[in-house]
Amino acid sequence: MQQEEKEHGFAPPLGDMSADDFRRYGREVVDWIADYFETVERRPVLARVEPDELIAKLPASPPAAGESMDAILSDVGSLIAPALTHWSHPSFFAYFATSTSAPGIFGEMLCAAFDAKALLWRTAPAAQELEEVALSWLRQMIGLPETFSGIIYDTASVSSLHAITAARESLGLKIREEGMAGRADLPLLRVYCSEQAHSSIEKAVITLGLGQRSLRKIPADAEFRMDAEALARAVEEDERDGAIPFCVVATVGTTSTTSIDPVAAIADVCERHRLWLHVDAAYAGSAGIVPEFRYVLAACERADTLTLNPHKWLLTPFDLSVLYCRRMDLLHRAFSLVPEYLRTLEAGWRQARNHSEYGIQLGRRFRALKLWMIIRYFGREGLAARIREHCRLARPPMN
Repeated sequence: MQQEEKEHGFAPPLGDMSADDFRRYGREVVDWIADYFETVERRPVLARVEPDELIAKLPASPPAAGESMDAILSDVGSLIAPALTHWSHPSFFAYFATSTSAPGIFGEMLCAAFDAKALLWRTAPAAQELEEVALSWLRQMIGLPETFSGIIYDTASVSSLHAITAARESLGLKIREEGMAGRADLPLLRVYCSEQAHSSIEKAVITLGLGQRSLRKIPADAEFRMDAEALARAVEEDERDGAIPFCVVATVGTTSTTSIDPVAAIADVCERHRLWLHVDAAYAGSAGIVPEFRYVLAACERADTLTLNPHKWLLTPFDLSVLYCRRMDLLHRAFSLVPEYLRTLEAGWRQARNHSEYGIQLGRRFRALKLWMIIRYFGREGLAARIREHCRLARPPMN
């Protein structure tokens, strides 16, 4: 029996897969991935399956005994891959670009192998510090000033949620301590975005308990950009009516049309009324790496927070979203909780920055590793060249 397990790759009675089998199947998986990338254009873009078709092909109950990796990998090829919509297909034109890469995949493999839980600096110093290095590099590449610090979340939905939370914390209304329910002293808090903004902004105000009525959607112009004059009128009207305007979300690259809101004009309104400006540059912000395309981030240095998604246009496997923030102290004030089991000696002799105190998650993946590997492998010029080429391919041919 033991010989059969060794030959066919069944799980041993105790412990993990043997090192020899791990090497063997690891090579097979890498070969499969390489073949997938080389031939993905031969697959249909959309999965040719009906709802529940995959469920019907898989056992309804888990296996009592371990199965061979040969059988598992065979099912990945024959059952799982055909039931996928292939975002890496050259004819995939929905939503936004996907741009995974070999160094990014290697980074994910190493992340899984290390299995680090970045609760605190002490629990994963490399994860903590590499995140700061990689995000400093990225900040420099897109031209944001040093006044911005970065932190990694999973998606832009979560990045924007944290940005709006920091904006709410800036009001000094003790919402963290006292909440919002049943408070006669708390008027309507108002958030503004374009009618073209991503739905995640509305989900954020729902999640934060502000309610959908707190979100005021500003009309867009003929080019689907927020009308800054309409924004100014809306803010003034809300102030007269006793509401508290506190946050505006501008979009750099809307999901529907890639339109870019007039950030400079919006920033003027925000500065005049002392509003928090969050820029959702998840989609198009990566273009700022290319010198001649940096105009897409014009005036974004005036924002309080900005989110950018390397998993959209920087060859990074999903998921990795970055939030840059001028006021990390407000993020910390909104989310920091340090129970006894999270106290370490560093608090006494070194001001280690624990990223878990800047968001809703305690455990955090080592996402920075793949971004750091990608930036090192391609370099700033290599990444810029690829974005430049993508834009060239997207331009209509000259007559």
